Amino acid sequence: MYSNFTVDCVIFGFHEGKIKVLLTERNEYPFKDTWGLPGYFVDNDEEMEHAVKRILYEHTGLKDIYLEQLSAFAGLKRHPSGRILTVAYYALLQLDHMKVKLKPITNYMKQARWFAEDEIPELAFDHGQIIELSLAKIRRKITYSPIAFELLPDKFTLTQLQMVYEAVLGKVLDKRNFRKKMLNYGFLKELPEVQKGVSYRAARLYKLDKRKYLKIFQQTISF
Repeated sequence: MYSNFTVDCVIFGFHEGKIKVLLTERNEYPFKDTWGLPGYFVDNDEEMEHAVKRILYEHTGLKDIYLEQLSAFAGLKRHPSGRILTVAYYALLQLDHMKVKLKPITNYMKQARWFAEDEIPELAFDHGQIIELSLAKIRRKITYSPIAFELLPDKFTLTQLQMVYEAVLGKVLDKRNFRKKMLNYGFLKELPEVQKGVSYRAARLYKLDKRKYLKIFQQTISF
């Protein structure tokens, strides 16, 4: 038996210079045939932490993803059936390196698909607002935690790192200043490797030293 509250999942990835959001196409009313966040009702006898993992898997086929709680939403008009409280979670993934094929395993959803941040269609319920608040959260958090690296492969170039920061912050950063600042911090480990399989001059690869990052950052990074 379902409770009177739901969970919704905002999943971000990074691809081709853009932040992308994972959406699902609904197959039931209300908002049938409309895109929205992966989410559904929590069972009465179910812990919320278990529910969010179950619902994400049922709607997208994704497993073993770390999700962080964002906020609760309980507006009077957010659901046609009346006040339905939802607890939203968000996560960041290395989209380029995900081997899993997105495939809902429930009849509630038709399909799951990645949408660029600037190409998100009209969404069900208040899911647009939830995405906006999630983006605002990661824009703040990227200045004091290593979340940018959650969107990158373990080995990355400085150009890739700058592209992630620019996509999240929504602005162009000066290349020379960005590289100088990042290298001077001392939390990037230069590797004896360069990119492979590229048609242009291969760039040096780096890796994050997370321990150094957390030790260094008692204040925010400013751009």
